[in-house]
Amino acid sequence: MSSGTVSTKLQKIAELSKQSPGMAITTLAHHIDVEFLEEAFRRTRKDGATGVDGQTAEQYAENLIENLTSLLDRLKKGSYQAPPVRRGYVPKADRKKKRPIGMPTFEDKVLQRAVAMLLEAVYEQDFLDCSYGFRPKRSAHHAIRALWEGLMEIHGGWVIEIDIKSYFDNINHQHLREFLDKRVRDGVIRRAIDKWLSAGVMENGNIEYPESGSPQGGVISPILSNIYLHEVLDVWFEREVKPRLRGTAFLVRFADDCLVACTDVNDARRIMLVLEKRLARYGLELNRDKTRVVDFRRPPYGDSTNQHNDEVRTPRSFDMLGITHYWGKSRKGKWVVKCKTAGDRLSRSLRAIAVWCKLYRHADLSWQHTQLVLKVRGHFAYYGITGNSRALKGFLFQVRRIWCKWLFRRSHRRKAKWEKFNRIIDRYPFPGAVIMHKYSHP
Repeated sequence: MSSGTVSTKLQKIAELSKQSPGMAITTLAHHIDVEFLEEAFRRTRKDGATGVDGQTAEQYAENLIENLTSLLDRLKKGSYQAPPVRRGYVPKADRKKKRPIGMPTFEDKVLQRAVAMLLEAVYEQDFLDCSYGFRPKRSAHHAIRALWEGLMEIHGGWVIEIDIKSYFDNINHQHLREFLDKRVRDGVIRRAIDKWLSAGVMENGNIEYPESGSPQGGVISPILSNIYLHEVLDVWFEREVKPRLRGTAFLVRFADDCLVACTDVNDARRIMLVLEKRLARYGLELNRDKTRVVDFRRPPYGDSTNQHNDEVRTPRSFDMLGITHYWGKSRKGKWVVKCKTAGDRLSRSLRAIAVWCKLYRHADLSWQHTQLVLKVRGHFAYYGITGNSRALKGFLFQVRRIWCKWLFRRSHRRKAKWEKFNRIIDRYPFPGAVIMHKYSHP
């Protein structure tokens, strides 16, 4: 009942926003009531780390209605104080550096979820088709498919890999407020957002107050970051860049992971020149080491040496969202864009498997197998893309090899007895490589 009522409210907001695309909405907070907060509570993850107050989701739920009523009252009166975010660190992919993460209090997550639901209803009517990250009914695979279809349609070209340096830490608060002014001017909502932007970050008992960036670990951060790049990049590219290009071009963006494909090399060079200035205007900076233009033209038919315009070209590839895109031959002998697991992602996944197998090698064999099967299926669920069978089979082979290695290190007798391991595999089989996301190659 609660979910249906909330959905009706959100639908009305979406319809109003769609009917008046240039209008700033001044009344949104009245939609938030205890029932709305209950739905926000239901949509909030319950297994996250605790914030500075140490309160868990279970503890908050013990007096849920009383807590939500108090939260609503403080929100409407303006007395709600955004608590500082507890900072922690997780290893990066290269395992040499650590990435800071923020852990808000659970109550803060619930309120941020409620406000994010309202903002999403408004901005889903404005966001362009080129953006896919942190949006309902859109995923990384939708972005990968759009990229694949776009490249096939234009027969390849020049691909600009865009890497924005520390994007989430460098969002300019003043520019963000200006962008929000265009669509959302509700005082209660804007006051809450300002409090989250200015909330401190606590580490080792000390509180810092960053002057830029989205709320660390906040539920509200994805929608705010999307609003920022929607204005800075998406709308600018669609309305100002594309009409001035000689050839065809398209943009695909998943959060801050961006890529532009052009049919004309001069267009790609011009975009690179103006892109840096555009981002700098809004406090953002390109990562020069990772931003590049890739010659991704389709190889000529019937030419195994890849000659084109009297030049010998080395086939190039690029990565996006953990998938390597490259040109290859279909079964019918035609050049097509193919996808495979990016090398660094494959290595990262296998390292994680090895660490897990080492840690739990003394656990019950049946339990180990069940957990490994879940991990393998999770890998296949993401990387199971048409044309990626070889990488999937290679991953499965390596998982079995790693498991065997650590099973035979449960004792001092480390010599692997493959006959015994084969009997174990026969008893505890792994699922075969499965293609979950199918693209139609000609």
